[in-house]
Order: sequence, then C-alpha cells, then structure tokens
Amino acid sequence: MTQNFRFYKELDGRWYVELPGWEGPKADLEMVQGADTMLDLISGSANECLLKLSDVQFEGAELLELEHEREQNLGGGGDYLLHKYEGETTLIRLWLCEVTNYVFKGLPERIYLRKMR
Repeated sequence: MTQNFRFYKELDGRWYVELPGWEGPKADLEMVQGADTMLDLISGSANECLLKLSDVQFEGAELLELEHEREQNLGGGGDYLLHKYEGETTLIRLWLCEVTNYVFKGLPERIYLRKMR
C-alpha cells in the first residue's frame, strides 16, 4: 500500500489524519504518544502536512520501524521508532493505533514516509 495522507493540526494543538471513508469516531484519528511530536518535526511551523506512506520502500523515504505490537487492552496498534529524519538522528518513539491496521490491512514491520509538501 502506498498512499498520500493529509495530517492537520487544530487550534488546540492536536494533530489528526484525514481519512476519507473512516466511519469511526474522530478521536481515533488523533495523532498522540509521539506521533504528534513526529508531525511537529516534519511540518516545521505549519499546521498541516501531506505525507506519502508505504509499506514498501521508495526513493527518498524515511523509515519507521515497529518495535512492539500492543495488546488490544493497551490500545492495539504498535510502537514505532523514527531513527532519523532528513539525515539527523531523532529517536522519536511513537504509537500508531489500530487505524494503522485499517489503512495497511495489517501492522507493517516498516512504514516508509516522505513529506510531499
């Protein structure tokens, strides 16, 4: 799966992913527990960014690596590590919730990403 996703920050500082067709609550789309930190880094001072995400490596991609799959009673999804961004060491640990399973039809060992704008 390779697709572009829009992430946006609301006035209260919370990040969300725009996911057309999502029928669950908006709260499920909030980027928390480090994912918001990663988006702050990637977006710079912007309140939105477009990211190309894939479970297949592509040219110019950054890498998120799965460190641990969470049990359902702990929120499901997985804990990932962003080792570097644009050549700089970041070591940002982040949780990607069960929506990741919905998007990728499973929990990828590696997620490749690149800022599109």
